[in-house]
Amino acid sequence: MLTYIVRRCAVAAVMIFMVATSVFLILHIVPGDPVEVMLSADGGGMDADPQVVAEMRSRLGLDKPLHEQYISYLSRIVRGDLGESFQDGGDVLANIALRLPRTLELIGMATLLSLLAGIPIGVIAATRRGQWVDRVVGAATSVALSIPAFVLGTLLVLVFALMLRVVPAGGFVPFSDSPTKHLTLLLMPSIAIAVHFSATIARMTRSTVLDVLEQDWVRTARAKGLRERSVLRRHVVRNALGPVITVTGLSMGSMLGGTVLVEYVFNWPGMSGFLINAVESRDYPEVQGVVLVTATLFILLNLVVDVIYSLLDPQVRQS
Repeated sequence: MLTYIVRRCAVAAVMIFMVATSVFLILHIVPGDPVEVMLSADGGGMDADPQVVAEMRSRLGLDKPLHEQYISYLSRIVRGDLGESFQDGGDVLANIALRLPRTLELIGMATLLSLLAGIPIGVIAATRRGQWVDRVVGAATSVALSIPAFVLGTLLVLVFALMLRVVPAGGFVPFSDSPTKHLTLLLMPSIAIAVHFSATIARMTRSTVLDVLEQDWVRTARAKGLRERSVLRRHVVRNALGPVITVTGLSMGSMLGGTVLVEYVFNWPGMSGFLINAVESRDYPEVQGVVLVTATLFILLNLVVDVIYSLLDPQVRQS
């Protein structure tokens, strides 16, 4: 088991290095000069004094050869330094640390709601295969998968905030200031994301449970006189959770970059708006920092999923 974990950690480290390199190269290949963008924002634009442009490029280190910038970039990452923002000189890591927990909280709540709904629904559909319950679940999950999260979020705002006025339309209040208000504001964007995710989990759970139900050892357990509920809990669901955990991990990773419009609809101050602003301003350190942190979390999340999956299925460790 330890060998498997070490091997997976080594692969994760290589992937993080590749992501860091790719982000650096892509940002520097894209046409445009961040100095000119910043001067344009200050009213200078392309007519700015060349000496001012040269001084700013020197101050930001953009006048150095590309390979020197790359080496400096990697050395800072190793030290845990993501640099300073070109826009306001703020510490990039501090800016990310302020916004990342908000996005993670949104994803975590959406994942929890999805698991609480998707797994039971999938099990019920599998145990009633071909019955009306199974057909209703199939139709409902198809509809849920076809509705984008930002569209559903807009509908939730329209119905529950504007028409029924039972919840606020959006915004953010720190948990320390008002736990109730914070959770209330968190609920609707989490549901908007969770509906699509729960449909995926329900379908995957149904498929894996049906597969496990056909196994000989399940029929043997029934033949021994075990109650159906006991067979499902002890023999079926546990062995069907491996693929579900894998899909959950991959979906959580994709949600790290897929909450942009949902956060915008509900005015939730997470990573998405921060990244969009950094891209528009050509703020290299901020874009590099956000993408690197997001990719690292995605890779580490998949590492955790692989380890959990290997605990559920020892055969995975031999692959």
